[in-house]
Amino acid sequence: MSVAVRTELPAQTAVVEPSAAQEIERVALGLLPVARGTIDDPSWVSAAREAWEELPASVRTAIRGFRRDSGTTGALVVSGLPLGPGEVPDTPTADGSVQRTATISAAVLMMFACGLGDPASFRPEKSGALVQDVVPVPGKEEFQGNAGSVLLSFHVENAFHPHRPDFVMLSCLRADHEAVAGLRTACIRQVDHLLSDAAREALFRADYVTEPPPSFGSADGDPTPHAVLSGAEDDPDLKVDFAATRPLTPQAREAMDELQKLFADNAHTHYLNPGSLAIVDNRVTVHGRTAFEPRYDGRDRWLQRSFALADFRASREHRTADGYVLD
Repeated sequence: MSVAVRTELPAQTAVVEPSAAQEIERVALGLLPVARGTIDDPSWVSAAREAWEELPASVRTAIRGFRRDSGTTGALVVSGLPLGPGEVPDTPTADGSVQRTATISAAVLMMFACGLGDPASFRPEKSGALVQDVVPVPGKEEFQGNAGSVLLSFHVENAFHPHRPDFVMLSCLRADHEAVAGLRTACIRQVDHLLSDAAREALFRADYVTEPPPSFGSADGDPTPHAVLSGAEDDPDLKVDFAATRPLTPQAREAMDELQKLFADNAHTHYLNPGSLAIVDNRVTVHGRTAFEPRYDGRDRWLQRSFALADFRASREHRTADGYVLD
């Protein structure tokens, strides 16, 4: 039971060997009946946290290593994960689709979330479900969010929120018909040294405001101006959504445009296949998606998404009864 991990550019990858995948599936099967299979039940999440420790040591070592240091690209793609016996059901098409009943794929996703920190969700988005479907929805093709199918611009997930996810996980159940929909990622560590001095200085100033994404409906954004880059000068954190972040000065606009171009020029595109899981370090990495053409025939692209917080305690005031959903 081993994981072959390659950490060279252009992307970090981990390939789960068949014997390890069988062990992961065995552990996931044990989670299906817990709490009547209700993923959002706190007792089910507790069982998933304990089950994480039963996964092959090589898997846990690779994920914990990424949690400590997500590398130059800030993204890791794990392939060879089990989806369970039988055929994957038809891709959902309903707006706001989520997965509340335990499946093998959802159980694997949640165990990995527990390995990265604590699973979390946001009540205004997807009704606060811990496992959410990322699928194209009829009539929302132009939507800048998980229901759309046009080019999705680069963004830090929930950049407007004071407790945005530390890690975003996207598990592939089905690729799109033409296999052209790619997860695009770009890390500030890839481009920091390429920024002009003027742009870097401007990005460290609190001259930007970020609104919530359309998927949050009428949720209030953070009206307080913030910097795009913050923290350590030699390894800054990143907070930007190119569809929702508004620069407040001409210098801020120029700096943001320069950063966006550098991300576009240095991005990596990951074409996820069934059984692959992408993990994005949301603290330093933006992600987006290339465009694709949905057919709405039950065989469209289907990802499942979950978030993890590395410092769960920091968000306590936003979580009712110390639960997993942030208000």
